[in-house]
Amino acid sequence: MNNTFIGIDVGGTTVKFGIINENGNILDKWEIPTNTDNEGESILSDIWKSIEGRVSLHDVAGVGIGVPGFIDQKTGDVYEAVNIGWKQVELAKIMKEKTGLPVFVENDANAAVLGENWKGAGGQVKNLVAITVGTGIGGGIIANGSILNGESGTAGEIGHITMDPHGSPCNCGRQGCLETISSATGMIRQATEKIHEYPASPLAEVYARQNNLTAKDIFELAEKGDTICREIIQHAAEVLGLALANLAVIINPSRILIGGGVSQAGNSFVKQIDDAFRRNTLAKAGEVCEMKIAQLGNDAGIIGAAFLVKQNLEKVTF
Repeated sequence: MNNTFIGIDVGGTTVKFGIINENGNILDKWEIPTNTDNEGESILSDIWKSIEGRVSLHDVAGVGIGVPGFIDQKTGDVYEAVNIGWKQVELAKIMKEKTGLPVFVENDANAAVLGENWKGAGGQVKNLVAITVGTGIGGGIIANGSILNGESGTAGEIGHITMDPHGSPCNCGRQGCLETISSATGMIRQATEKIHEYPASPLAEVYARQNNLTAKDIFELAEKGDTICREIIQHAAEVLGLALANLAVIINPSRILIGGGVSQAGNSFVKQIDDAFRRNTLAKAGEVCEMKIAQLGNDAGIIGAAFLVKQNLEKVTF
């Protein structure tokens, strides 16, 4: 019996691979650089070469792939994946032809949610919201045991909830999206504005020394007591908590998971988000909901992609 799955997490910098058994344990994992030249035309052949050179497909039940873009759930086609240059790629069909195996495709954030709920902080609950707070804000939703995709695959795009209609421009073409405020990029933008307002501040000194700012700089200065940085972080947490509070009224999750680089800044940031969430959400929604830090880190995507195979072949739900 074929009892392993190949989980693949395609990112803008690297493609991660994992051989995962039916219990969700990683038997082997590796990664290759993502070649985005010429609209990412070599990515698929690079993936196949890497699998062919390392894996015997005899014991593999299927392949799951997470991609940072919009997916047609019925066909496994990728409408568009901006970070890697893809448009209208018949991903499932091409990989099925190469491997001779069933192939299932999901948005990368959704794949990570599946991974976290299977083997991470989710605990296999039926209703879950997970967000990644990094350069942008990604998200995924499990509702009634299954990933919520929506009609065109945009369900769970939490980073593009409008929080300030007159706010800063977002790369989606609109204004004031959540990620323009609460992501690392959003916090850096706010910090840069404060430098012009307070040219003698510690924040301005760090910028002058490095000629740039990172979210890590903001959190480190806040830890040292810098008022400006503490206000930026508090505002980011407040807005994110409010967005999650509104989402909880719709999804009514039992858990909200916070992951991504910014979440690793420490428990204090997550506590600020949780406090804002509880102040703003409907009491009955908040009573049953626990906020936790995601556990799997970079492995969430490959584990979730493997679960996608398990789920489709065995009709498993949480």
